[in-house]
Amino acid sequence: MAANGAIYVSGSGPFDPATHRIVGRDIETQTAQTLDNVRAILEAAGASMADVVKVTVFLRRIGDFTRIDRIYAGYFPARPPARTTVAARLYGTERRITIDAIAAKPPARRPDRR
Repeated sequence: MAANGAIYVSGSGPFDPATHRIVGRDIETQTAQTLDNVRAILEAAGASMADVVKVTVFLRRIGDFTRIDRIYAGYFPARPPARTTVAARLYGTERRITIDAIAAKPPARRPDRR
């Protein structure tokens, strides 16, 4: 959803877009699939991962934080967005991660008309 120049991605999880089934059983695979899904949603809205300013990560097991952090860093190598990570009960028994993201595209520059 886009509003006021921001793009809101809510509740993205480790689902294969074609089958709607959870991808992977390990946290690394699920993290990568979730972030791939976030990227696809942003790109469909005309944004990229570089436009993300805030992320909330919901983990079934907070002990997975270090493992997801390695994958996460690969998606935000230059300027990582602000992030909150919380332990949460997630829908379904196989789902280990859910991510919300907010992206803000800078306004397009207007040509200088002197």
